[in-house]
Amino acid sequence: MSTMDPVPASALPSARRLLRSTAIAIAVAAVILITMVLPAEYGLDPTGIGRILGLTEMGETKMALAREEAGHASEEAATAAPTPAAPVAPVVAIPSVQASVDSTGKRDVTEVSLLPNEGKEIKLVMRKDASVSYSWMTTGGVVNYDTHADSPTIRYHGYGKGSGAKSDEGVLVAAFDGHHGWFWRNRSANTVVVTLRTNGDYQELKRMP
Repeated sequence: MSTMDPVPASALPSARRLLRSTAIAIAVAAVILITMVLPAEYGLDPTGIGRILGLTEMGETKMALAREEAGHASEEAATAAPTPAAPVAPVVAIPSVQASVDSTGKRDVTEVSLLPNEGKEIKLVMRKDASVSYSWMTTGGVVNYDTHADSPTIRYHGYGKGSGAKSDEGVLVAAFDGHHGWFWRNRSANTVVVTLRTNGDYQELKRMP
């Protein structure tokens, strides 16, 4: 049986050579990290070599895409989160339980279908000081709303507004001759239907464009 000859001690690297080789390897890795990896991956170029080699621009593009993707993810998460119900601003109207409307007035039941992010408006043609009892409620989700009025001489007059609401009711008293009513906006991802009931002193109900 043959035996292997032992390796002579002189053929083994000395501790000093090992330390030197290790130091050289670390130095080379550091140079590669600073001049190539940082510019190419993160757009960081402390030496300027990465920009000469065209690596810095590639790294800056990667970081910009990563920031844009993170921004889209945050926006989608915020959109998917349910809108918290905000306190409903008081409408310039007395609650329906405290007011009465002439039973000889007009009466309508109107449905408004809102696609995601769609807004629609219903207006009543009313004379100054005329009053209308109203109530509306939603199916399929919540809406943001703005109860307001306008006329040929008044661009906007607010009665009240709210967000994340499923219903509202009261008596709307016209502040002037003009159009008085409601604007609803559906901020959810589902179709929402608003059912509006009106009863009182108005000449016409209009679906605004």
